[in-house]
Amino acid sequence: MAKEEKVTGINALGAKAAYNLANVTKTKPQYGALTPKWLTKFLEFKGLETGIFRVNKVVEGETPLDVLCSQTKKSDIIPDGYVEYETEPREYVLNSISTIINVNTAIEDVYSAPYDQVQEQLGLAIESLRERQESQLINNDDYGLLKNIADSQRIQTRNGAPTPDDLDELITKVWKEPSFFLAHPRAIAAFERECTKRGVPPVTQNIAGGNFLTWRGIPIVPTDKLLVDGLKNPTSQSGKTNILLIRTGEAKRGVIGLFQAGLKNEHSRGLSVRFRGIDDKGVASYLLSLYCSAAILADDAIAVLEDVEVGEYYDYE
Repeated sequence: MAKEEKVTGINALGAKAAYNLANVTKTKPQYGALTPKWLTKFLEFKGLETGIFRVNKVVEGETPLDVLCSQTKKSDIIPDGYVEYETEPREYVLNSISTIINVNTAIEDVYSAPYDQVQEQLGLAIESLRERQESQLINNDDYGLLKNIADSQRIQTRNGAPTPDDLDELITKVWKEPSFFLAHPRAIAAFERECTKRGVPPVTQNIAGGNFLTWRGIPIVPTDKLLVDGLKNPTSQSGKTNILLIRTGEAKRGVIGLFQAGLKNEHSRGLSVRFRGIDDKGVASYLLSLYCSAAILADDAIAVLEDVEVGEYYDYE
């Protein structure tokens, strides 16, 4: 009768037991919905004293005044007059974007190493407010850029997909020192395909710490807040969106963002973080308030390419 073979195991500490004594390297909370928010980085902002911004405009005409301009005077009379202002200029009132963060003080006391739980909660909340700010700057029903573009500054694509000719047409609308295009990433990809089809690939430049496609030297800035069929992340292959061209800066009579300056408990531009106290259950509360708006100082500071189709694809031979 054959002897049974004895199976000898490894006499060593097991991984499961060792795990209990090991330090774990961990990350801060990762929030996948966050974006670079390039619009608020490229847009020039102006701080307000009282939360109200009045845009005083001159009544438009070919020239503001008649002038005498000749080598030999045909008349000794110099034209006189004055520059007319609008009598009812538009006023912008800052909007408030707010949220409240609650943190149990027991959690803060016990579980704040290596990361401070309060700071992590506040940091994610602030990023969420900044995301909403960028969306409101584009889509707000009152001051949003899309809602306030003059009819004369709206153009349609020639064939649906965004072509080099379409972007050139946008430049004719904002030809006085244009600052940047603004488009959904899928619209940018659609434009790249049209350029590839024509053999004119856009140049890439490093600007403000990011790599951007450019057209005619103007950066094309991505944002998912210019929606495709009303969605940030459309699931269908096709869809319609818009592309903006913006001139920014008060000195250039462009588009500017607005914020409240000198806030109490100011954390960053236009944002305050206030400690509201601790309730009888030991929960600490923080109020976050962000004040923002935007103003278009001149009609030709912004233009839009409408009904941009993002679903055109080609087979390249």
